[in-house]
Amino acid sequence: MPLMLLVGSMELREFAGQVLFATTLEEKLRAPQDITDEHPGPALLTPAAPGRPHELRFKPQGSGSAEFPGVHRLEKQTERGRLLHFFANHELLATELMALVLLRFPDAPSAFRRGVLQTLKDEQEHTRLYMARMKECGIHFGELPVSGYFWRAVSTMENPMDYVAGLSLTFEQANLDFAQHFSRGFAVVGDDETAKLLERIYRDEIAHVAYGLKWFRRWKNPTESDWEAFCRQLKFPLSPQRAKGFAVNMEGRRAAGFDPAFIAELNVYSHSKGRTPSVFVFNPFAEGYIAQGKSFTPVKHQAQLAHDLGNLPQFLCRQDDIVLVEQRPSTAFLSSIKQAGFPLPEFVESGAVSTLMNRKLGTLRPWAWGPDSVELLEPLAANVTGETRTTSQRFSERTAQLYSKGWSADFLRDALACITSKTWLCSANEVGVAANTFSETLDAISAIRGRGHHRVVIKEALGLAGRNSIRLWEPELLDAQRRWIENALSNKRQLVVEPWLERVADFSVQLEMGSDHLKLIGYTGLINDRKGQFQANWAAPNFARRIPARVTALFGERASAQIHELYAEIFSRLENELKRAEFIGPLGIDAFAFRDADGSARLKPIVEINSRYTMGRLTLELMKHTCPGSFGLFRLVSQAMARAEGGDDFVSYGASLAKQFSLQLEGEPVARIKTGALCLNDATEAQVVLATFQVSREVPAIALPTQTRP
Repeated sequence: MPLMLLVGSMELREFAGQVLFATTLEEKLRAPQDITDEHPGPALLTPAAPGRPHELRFKPQGSGSAEFPGVHRLEKQTERGRLLHFFANHELLATELMALVLLRFPDAPSAFRRGVLQTLKDEQEHTRLYMARMKECGIHFGELPVSGYFWRAVSTMENPMDYVAGLSLTFEQANLDFAQHFSRGFAVVGDDETAKLLERIYRDEIAHVAYGLKWFRRWKNPTESDWEAFCRQLKFPLSPQRAKGFAVNMEGRRAAGFDPAFIAELNVYSHSKGRTPSVFVFNPFAEGYIAQGKSFTPVKHQAQLAHDLGNLPQFLCRQDDIVLVEQRPSTAFLSSIKQAGFPLPEFVESGAVSTLMNRKLGTLRPWAWGPDSVELLEPLAANVTGETRTTSQRFSERTAQLYSKGWSADFLRDALACITSKTWLCSANEVGVAANTFSETLDAISAIRGRGHHRVVIKEALGLAGRNSIRLWEPELLDAQRRWIENALSNKRQLVVEPWLERVADFSVQLEMGSDHLKLIGYTGLINDRKGQFQANWAAPNFARRIPARVTALFGERASAQIHELYAEIFSRLENELKRAEFIGPLGIDAFAFRDADGSARLKPIVEINSRYTMGRLTLELMKHTCPGSFGLFRLVSQAMARAEGGDDFVSYGASLAKQFSLQLEGEPVARIKTGALCLNDATEAQVVLATFQVSREVPAIALPTQTRP
């Protein structure tokens, strides 16, 4: 159905007023053949809404968004009609907004006004074409509720630059994605007529966006890049997130004239489009701050490690969420992560936290609640809508005790006293003992050795895993060991003394404590070095239900079922303790199987309880992006490890890893990793550690017992 052209001429101001204020579609969608612009008139004040027929008036704001039909529902004719109804309203809104810009800015350059007029006529025709096609699908324009979001977002424009940024470069740019996406969708279901219609509109949109980009570049600050100027020009509620659809159509944007840098930035940009975002931050030193207060200062290596891994919470959160980082990851790195199938969150640099103080937030999700995260996130607490607790309630003395290895040891000892003894289960004698004085420490060492365990390990109750500990292999304390103990105790740091057990297989249990119950997330294999320092986590395809088979195989089929029953009892007891402490959030339990003096396999079901996110939890969240039947391996690779494995530096190591284990994605509509490996932080920026994730169809070699590794 072509655009209705009337014989005669009309002033542009009169025509724009007709389009904006008419209350019938016939008036809004017709145009005279000749339009002059000799009397632009005074600037118009923006009306609350355009004139419309009663059935096409905007639904009340806040009444909820109508369901947008997806491609998978286009086989039904009525669903095709419903989708076209959405599109027709968008085109009508664009028509009305273009009429508004002509009336709001009569002093704009005449060439600009002529271009807006031509685009307006195109949008009138698009509206009529959609109306005709949806009618053939059994839907009449106006029988479904329509949204006024476009109007509310753009009509507040203060100058023509706001218009080209908000409409041409945002909503029309997004249509480069939507028009192409749905054109292909209609073609798949055999509706070639609608597919061709959308292909025609797609070509028109390229011209419309190119027109807006031309004027945007003419008016923007020449010292700014297109991307910088675009981000600065958009006003809330608009953001670059609104300028793209399901996937960024690179070809269409190149045809419209965007430069590669702009397209790359848009591709990785993320910002909530309505869902209230949660805020995540990687703060791995909470235990240090709990133990030492503000006097705690990470050493240079620790601080660099935290900087290197600062983006890792992006794999814990959803696309609309926010990750606080010291420095935003590079566009090239984020592009590689997106290509691997991971959604990208919004990154906000920690120096710009104040920019979040005017936004509604869902929840606050630091890696760990501690004095450091309380101080960082306190300014945002008033904006949180997803929970009612204050930051002081999220972290208190009651929750602080949960970080102590002494508390974990006491919890296990109490649990063992109430659980029927099993031949494969450790005894209370193999559980650590807390010590607060030098004499208590010596007594604990003596008692352990008196029971036949001559090797002893002493840990600070609060400290990084595998660090802040010593091993006693000699019969008598060495001077250095004595000084270590005395120094720790003099600084009021509780110690935990326990027998050294010959580990066979480590694993972890990942949990989430909600407001009323404790939920099992899954199990991972855990790989530590001889000092107990973390190296890797791995997960099997059935990670959500079963302890790794390498562990349960040590005890036999019958014991395997009993071990899962044991953990069900432990979870029940732990849930009660967490409720008493008013703890809500993620936690993990480290555990291992070991050999006793007779060579029999035994289980220590709790080594320590980590009341925070862990690398094990991160591994399980990564596994959600893998194909069924896949194994996953998460590693932290040091520079020395990278060199030992043939890399001159992290960049060459990452390139070698990607070449040796190239990514293969599979599945629709969301592709997941079937096999391959990738770096999870930027190898070009990392200084001390590189996080990697490898997906395979068999147990990772590093997870196999030493004697069976290839």
